[in-house]
Amino acid sequence: MELKLIRKERTEESTIGDLFVNGEFECFVLEDKDRGLTESMAFADITPLKVHGKTCIPTGTYQIAITFSNRFKKYLPLLINVPGFEGIRIHPGNTAADTEGCLLPGEFRNHNQVTNSKKAFAKLFEKLRAVEKKEKITITIE
Repeated sequence: MELKLIRKERTEESTIGDLFVNGEFECFVLEDKDRGLTESMAFADITPLKVHGKTCIPTGTYQIAITFSNRFKKYLPLLINVPGFEGIRIHPGNTAADTEGCLLPGEFRNHNQVTNSKKAFAKLFEKLRAVEKKEKITITIE
């Protein structure tokens, strides 16, 4: 399964993009501020640009696994091997304050927020769960 996140709106507080699953629009995604990080950057170059809990992840392609989150006490999608980041999850939330570096799906978008996040997350999570043991899941972030 291939997910693609195309970042469209960047502000001082957040980044909002369109998420596609196998080429079909799925939902909007809210992230923290885009600070221009890329997967090809060295760790030493990422560190001075990253603001902990307030920086969206580097553009690139990452594998997704569904693992148990001790923080959230449930199974959630986890992006694997994101340079300079750990614990990047896809989970519900509505504002940049909820992201802490993670990806928040939403049915609708407004300035610096997404809405109906629980519903958008549930729909996406169901699709991911249906294929997780059968095929590799990746996300490309542009």
